[in-house]
Amino acid sequence: MQKILGYMRKAIQEFDLIENGDRIAVGVSGGKDSLVMLQGLVLLKRFIGIDYDVVAVTLDPGFNGVWGDYSDVEKLCDELGIKYVLKRTQIGEIVFDVRKEEHPCSLCARMRRGALHDAAIEEGCNKVALGHHYNDAVETFFMNLFIEGRIGCFSPKSYLSNKKLWLIRPLVFAPEKEIKRVARKTELNVVKSKCPVDGHTKREEMKQFLAEREKLDHGFTDRVFGAMRRAGIDGWGFKEKNNG
Repeated sequence: MQKILGYMRKAIQEFDLIENGDRIAVGVSGGKDSLVMLQGLVLLKRFIGIDYDVVAVTLDPGFNGVWGDYSDVEKLCDELGIKYVLKRTQIGEIVFDVRKEEHPCSLCARMRRGALHDAAIEEGCNKVALGHHYNDAVETFFMNLFIEGRIGCFSPKSYLSNKKLWLIRPLVFAPEKEIKRVARKTELNVVKSKCPVDGHTKREEMKQFLAEREKLDHGFTDRVFGAMRRAGIDGWGFKEKNNG
């Protein structure tokens, strides 16, 4: 876990993600990324020198008309000594049964984000932490390039003026392989996604593409990530450039 804490601390300091007095809603899907991030934020609070509070929030989409079992997430939150909020939603029904979306990921993501933001506001939070990691950033960069024909990525930190919320991504320096290792070592009880298209998305295709590219050209992912930072796109610049 020490490596993950190091990556998180670097991101928090590099992008000014957390400040004294913050109340952070951590979006917890039950997957490895969000669970490791949740643990990391609670552990970091003990020594990082920033006074903040953490609330874990899960949105149950109700995929296939079945509510998910998040009892293990609730148990983890009890062990960590933090509040856990579970919101049951009709997102799965709307996306797959009512709208019958041919490409459901975009609408589902928008609806889940909106519900998460509203839940954060209800809990008196000023920031929402999302579990996107290092590899997610590179995948998103290429998805925007190949699918939408534009240069861009999500930002490590962004402000939603209409909601008066900051979105932060404390895991952006953490490689997925390290997150997987920590999840195994700490024996996290991951909640398996019940999404009907899980494993058959454009993101999964891009993940496989980059994995193959990395095998052929070791260091490819690191170089792309470095280029994103040097170009300073969407808030990814180095701290000196961000402040300049």
